[in-house]
Amino acid sequence: MSKLNIDNKTIRKLFQDTPTDFLIPDYQRPYAWTEEECFTLWEDLKAFCFPEDNSSLFDSENDFYFLGPIVTFRNRSENNKLEVIDGQQRLTTILLLLRAFYEKYGKMKDNPSQKIKENIEKCIWKSNELGEIKRDELKIITLVATDDDKAEFSKILNEGIVNKESKSKYAVNYRFFKEQIGKFLEEFAPYAALFPNRIMNNCILLPIEAEDQDTALRIFSTLNDRGLPLADSDIFKAKLYKYYSKNGDKAYFISKWKELEEICSKCFKNPTGSPMDELFTRYMYYERALKGIKLSTTESLRKFYETHKLLETKPEEILKNLESLANFWNNVVTQNESIFTSDVLKRLFVLNYSPNNMWANFLSVYFMQNKDEHGNLDNEKLLIFLHKITAFTFAYAITNPGVNALRTPVYAEMVNIVNGKEVEFSDNKFSKDFLTNQLNAFPFYNGRPITKSILTWWAYQRSTQKLYSLDTSLDIEHIYARKRYELSKELSNEEYLELIGNKSLLERRINIRAADYKFSDKCMYYTGQVFNKKGEQSKPTEVEELLSLVDKYNDSEFNEKDIIERNREILNNFISYVEDNNLIKATPEQPSSGDQ
Repeated sequence: MSKLNIDNKTIRKLFQDTPTDFLIPDYQRPYAWTEEECFTLWEDLKAFCFPEDNSSLFDSENDFYFLGPIVTFRNRSENNKLEVIDGQQRLTTILLLLRAFYEKYGKMKDNPSQKIKENIEKCIWKSNELGEIKRDELKIITLVATDDDKAEFSKILNEGIVNKESKSKYAVNYRFFKEQIGKFLEEFAPYAALFPNRIMNNCILLPIEAEDQDTALRIFSTLNDRGLPLADSDIFKAKLYKYYSKNGDKAYFISKWKELEEICSKCFKNPTGSPMDELFTRYMYYERALKGIKLSTTESLRKFYETHKLLETKPEEILKNLESLANFWNNVVTQNESIFTSDVLKRLFVLNYSPNNMWANFLSVYFMQNKDEHGNLDNEKLLIFLHKITAFTFAYAITNPGVNALRTPVYAEMVNIVNGKEVEFSDNKFSKDFLTNQLNAFPFYNGRPITKSILTWWAYQRSTQKLYSLDTSLDIEHIYARKRYELSKELSNEEYLELIGNKSLLERRINIRAADYKFSDKCMYYTGQVFNKKGEQSKPTEVEELLSLVDKYNDSEFNEKDIIERNREILNNFISYVEDNNLIKATPEQPSSGDQ
């Protein structure tokens, strides 16, 4: 078990009794506290130190205010400095507050103020063995790679001066604290020395010193329930930053990294980790495939990159590849018509409703292997690949539900891709009878992702179906409404409501209004024949297959036989789609098309 050093410490003891510097490493995020957060801290501290605005109600022996944990480890390569994994934001803010007090109290000549000044000095600056302050050595150093204002933080701590025009968070918050201290001195002049004294002696932090970085990160992940946890990509950024700094290309790297962050924040809206982690994850599958890894178990993101030393052995190649991959996904998300054909964009839209995200990793490997010197793909070949993976992943979600089951066949095909082989799924083709039986027995409830997957695929089986924006909100519509069934009980089996034949994609703006009506009334909403109180006409749906049902049934109702008929049509077409993509096992009498 890793050794931990844990001990509550007041602000004064934390800074004065710690002989080594605090180091905010290069992979940390820039200082982010806003003036609003500083205001909350200020008001909380003031209420704590002067309960009910009454100094005498404060008990200096028993009253303590907990500011939170500080997770660190001793970085041997940085002269044993305490590298801060968690707590950099509050440490920075506390020091800005103390420096603001020092600026206000430093010129006062009374003994209490001079004592406060001396205590603050020992918190901000290092001292020699005689206790003399060393004004050129701060107790905290920040190396944050993407923080353009970090030099201003050091200047504020050293000089107490800030440019009036500066809009950095350091400057804004420092000015805020100085202003609040000025107001406090006007209002509570007799108690001037008590406020900073109580902050230093009665506000406590919980420093947790871990044995190494990994342990510190695990502790941080466990403790952190606010804000954004430190991402794996932050660690990767530090490694790349060090490499480019050594080679004199620090500015180039920072610029490139910021560009990547901006692209990823737009492309990956709902990743499980940070947007940059998502980019590293998608790229990881390409590196896995290059190494011939087919194992269905996947290492954690950070462990994979560290085990294979990718950032140490080929940092420039990795950064270049990440840039290419990010630009590719930016083109996908923006539905760039100058890069992709209309048919490809429609296939990508369908895959966006895939039951899991494996397709994105799969496509990333395909892109990295097949891109040309301009970072583009052959659209005709790409379209074939997209049809193939759509047919396979959707069918596999029916026969072998769950993303874990999908890993084995997909990882093997990823290796085939980087080896220049066609994606065939030769060892994982479907029995036509089994797939048919599974589809007919499958409960297509709305809560199952594959339901919307199949409906999206079905909508785009019509070549004339328009391309929706990826931002469009599409719901699942029950054509035969549940409310209608509850009132009429016309269906012989309630389960028919959940057949895929009774469902369609529908824009959310229409679905909300049309949900409970009879089909003949729903048609008014589908075709945009409804007017609001202002006399404005509603917009019709753009789901062409749904509009075709309106034309087909005219003023009649959509009933049980229609549900069953449409259900059969959708499922049979899907089986044919799987078959057309050569994913059905050959029977002894009928060899596959690839064997003929």
